Amino acid sequence: MQKIHLKIEPLLTPKHNSFSYQVEAVEAIREREYAAIFHEQGLGKTKIAIDLILYWLDKKTIDTVLLIVKKGLIDNWQKELDAHTFIKPRILTQSRRDNFFVFNSPSRVMIAHYEIIKSEHDRFKLFLQTRNVGVILDESSKIKNPNSELTKELFDLAPLFKRRIIMTGTPVANRPYDLWAQIWFLDQGKSLGEDFRDFKQHMDLSNKLSDDIDAQNEFEIQIEGVHKKLSPFSVRETKRKGIIELPDKIIQSIIADWEPKQLDLYRRIRNETSAVIVRDNLLIEDDSEEVLKRLLRLVQATSNPKLIDDSYVEEPGKLAPLKDILGDISQKGEKSIIWTCFTGNVEWLKREFSEYNPASVYGKLSMDERNRALDRFKSDKSCKVLIATPGAAKEGLTLTVANHAIFYDRGFSLDDYLQAQDRIHRISQAKTCFVYNIIMNSSIDEWIDILLHAKRLAAQLSNGDISREFYKSQISYSFGDVLKEVLKKE
Repeated sequence: MQKIHLKIEPLLTPKHNSFSYQVEAVEAIREREYAAIFHEQGLGKTKIAIDLILYWLDKKTIDTVLLIVKKGLIDNWQKELDAHTFIKPRILTQSRRDNFFVFNSPSRVMIAHYEIIKSEHDRFKLFLQTRNVGVILDESSKIKNPNSELTKELFDLAPLFKRRIIMTGTPVANRPYDLWAQIWFLDQGKSLGEDFRDFKQHMDLSNKLSDDIDAQNEFEIQIEGVHKKLSPFSVRETKRKGIIELPDKIIQSIIADWEPKQLDLYRRIRNETSAVIVRDNLLIEDDSEEVLKRLLRLVQATSNPKLIDDSYVEEPGKLAPLKDILGDISQKGEKSIIWTCFTGNVEWLKREFSEYNPASVYGKLSMDERNRALDRFKSDKSCKVLIATPGAAKEGLTLTVANHAIFYDRGFSLDDYLQAQDRIHRISQAKTCFVYNIIMNSSIDEWIDILLHAKRLAAQLSNGDISREFYKSQISYSFGDVLKEVLKKE
């Protein structure tokens, strides 16, 4: 029963039809108190969510829908709602004064970014007691850390929502235990247990698995079992199932050679790092914050030594193959995205490739500046290249004007890698897509390649995308040994 009434209700029919698999997804979850939309990135989860919103409002299941999204995606959601519905959402901002009027308006759909949940927590709690609200968490891996303040705030609010939906194409953003907090928001521990530490212990893709067959088998059984526990209230489709016709995606590795001064810097950092994280020939946990910071220095050295040493003026080894790739793409008259983990690289690469009139998107830019850059990349034929960091542009964006994604460097996050490459490989893409991973020869880049592959397989098994037999045929637990070899002093 709805608690608010509008003098003029918005028309609750969609402007466009859905694909059959999107219709099936809505039908599967529309009557549930909670559900997860886990369709692979690029398969139109936004349209599924919008159709679900229209159904809820039409059937008067709820009277208000709250969309919680990442800050950089508010503009995208407004455009999608405008394209597919007759509803005009109200936006919650950092202005408490403006939010007062939004909370007290009879709007059917409201949009807020995650940080507002913290600043307006008390108001949300009161608001949820006066309305029948359904909530959709977009890119729900944002709450994967159960110990974060944001996650705790949403846990507190969760029981007050009449309907709860989480939505992400990469539910296992990095490690299998990333699922726990997202699912707890839905069912308060019914499916995956109430103890995160216990769940994590059984779901950790750790270095300790390398020489322990029994531990490997137990790990595989546990992550395979996750899908069975979640399948009653989750929907997932992948591109591999052929539910929609998409062009091929071709992934290739490009090996780069060292510039001598760059190699010297890398060796010095490697020896220092090795002394800290390899003790008595044993590798300490590679996902601790301190270890990751040190390993990231090695990634910086393979990418662009100037990130570490301002006196470095040579041309890094990866720049030459990047020039070759962009030259070939330009001759075809096609567009490309260059991905880098480091904001310090963005403006540098923008200067290096000024001939392509590049646009750039990274964390230091305001939302308006990012949106203008993205619009220019999409509409300006002379803008051939977008240079971006995954943190600023990996999610929720359709960038199918390009069909080439070049990873100048990569970090340790599976989510960053998968989300970024699939900005181009999604609905509305008509051309074959190419993904290039530039890898520095005999460096930490090779370990990252192996690690991301292992994380990808574990994610696929937990999502039910592959069988355990296929997983066993493809997995290698040697990433810890490879890292020790990478850090070995010469």
